[in-house]
Amino acid sequence: MVEKERILVVDDERTLCEVLKLNLELEGYSIDIAYSAEEALKKDLSAYSLILLDVMMEEMNGFELTSVIRSDLKLKDTPIVLCTAKDNESDVVTGSICGADEDIQKPFSMKELVLRVKSVLRRSQAKRAVREDQSINCVRYKTLELDLEKKECKIDNVDISFTKKEFEILKLLLSNIDKVFSRDEILDVVWEDDVYVVDRTIDVNINRLRKKLGKYGSNIVTKQGYGYGFKKDK
Repeated sequence: MVEKERILVVDDERTLCEVLKLNLELEGYSIDIAYSAEEALKKDLSAYSLILLDVMMEEMNGFELTSVIRSDLKLKDTPIVLCTAKDNESDVVTGSICGADEDIQKPFSMKELVLRVKSVLRRSQAKRAVREDQSINCVRYKTLELDLEKKECKIDNVDISFTKKEFEILKLLLSNIDKVFSRDEILDVVWEDDVYVVDRTIDVNINRLRKKLGKYGSNIVTKQGYGYGFKKDK
């Protein structure tokens, strides 16, 4: 039996908490609730796949709680979604500085919230897959070989030159053969430190990768309107 992903909801509005709990449980998640930041900090936060918290709370607010969470090395990669005030750009900026992964502006629909949660969790899983593969020094598919330590690529023992971003995209795809990554997931893993990158940037890098990979270029497949993956030959 697959273990359900656990989400912690932190909000002092009890009615809203119950509505969030109901809707997220219907999507298959296991939900815990904390009615204050102080109550949340008493829990084992490392047990959660995602923390959803409100900015406007008494005593310690959502920004402060986010900063506390991010100061704990064990929690540095735990996704945080902040519920911010509508059309308040300063909240979005402050949340990003504190370390939040995503913000959703109130009032929001449950459909929008669920979509945001799923998107953040997908990106988190993609990052985790990359971290797990970092212990592996080499990734291969037939005669295509990536040396992850030396940042080198060979095809039939011939060196192939890639830019840093091209190499990181190929590393992500080749380390997860037959899995398709959305553009958002690729952006979050490969361009995580960049301020603004458009989807077209990914498409350009993918096209260059295909050309450089020669006979393996066709193994990089496109899922229309979604993203890319590396598929085995049939």
